[in-house]
Amino acid sequence: MADTSKSRRRALWALAGGALGAWSPWPAVALAKSDSYPSRTLTMIMPFPPGGATDVQMRALAHALSREMGQQVVVVNQPGVAGTMGPAAMARSAAPDGYTFSVAPATLFRLPHLQKVNFDPLSDFTYVICLTGYTNGLVVRADAPWKTLQDLFADAKARPGQISYGSTGIGSGGHVAMERLALAAGVKFNFIPFKGMAEETTALLGGHLDVISDPGWGALVDGGKARLLATLGNTRLPRRPNVPTLKELGYDITVNSPVGIVAPKGMEPAVLKTLHDALRKAMRDPDYQRMLADYDQVDMYMSSAEYRQYAIDQFAREKVFLSQIGVKLQ
Repeated sequence: MADTSKSRRRALWALAGGALGAWSPWPAVALAKSDSYPSRTLTMIMPFPPGGATDVQMRALAHALSREMGQQVVVVNQPGVAGTMGPAAMARSAAPDGYTFSVAPATLFRLPHLQKVNFDPLSDFTYVICLTGYTNGLVVRADAPWKTLQDLFADAKARPGQISYGSTGIGSGGHVAMERLALAAGVKFNFIPFKGMAEETTALLGGHLDVISDPGWGALVDGGKARLLATLGNTRLPRRPNVPTLKELGYDITVNSPVGIVAPKGMEPAVLKTLHDALRKAMRDPDYQRMLADYDQVDMYMSSAEYRQYAIDQFAREKVFLSQIGVKLQ
């Protein structure tokens, strides 16, 4: 299984091998007419580094989308600013013609509450489609003394502030969820921010960190190096039927960290429909679906209108969540 998965990922990587050096401002071109769209290569902006989980998955989707559109879809990486640099640059520079669009992480809705940004999540984008959602989990080392979440909380109550957990920065989904959980359970943890999951994993396995609250833990659990105490989605995962959700354990806390596709504002409705419909079909591609399963990610499909409304609602919710845990807001 592992060798097959690696081979599949290498093949997907090769499909867009020449794209990494292709970043440049997009030409200002006239809006595409719906009866001729698409008639040339399309560009998918990837706001995370090459080789990561999201990058690998979206390359699989881009490959499937190329078939549906009848044109090549080139993936261009532009990481930075918690995954918002790529979408923000696209919104400022690309024409809303359907030929340039970006993968959009949930930080689009959270980051503007934490710092000054050069984009408005509600007015600068056309919301095309929501694809999937990351699955956050509470993970400890395989040799940790806590077999259940209740064990962890009992120890945390006995030793306030001595059990550490990590997440990818202040205001990340894992950080917000864990602090809300600590408030609900009446416990105190020691939060340690990290730059990425690789650093977190090293710290956890090296005994310098007790708990991880982010996505991307699947390989650790599958490899027997870590134990999954609970997941933060709405339902149990198909590959982890014995692992409860926080909601099942009595905590009304979920992290549905969506990943979708956005384009510049002002896209012609007919072009938007063509792009949305092609992406919807590409989502059913077997290789893409297997890739999501490998990472325990769930289907979070939303239409263009639904995704737009989600953005409005989630932007407001993020402000409330951050206020609840005492994060200073902009």
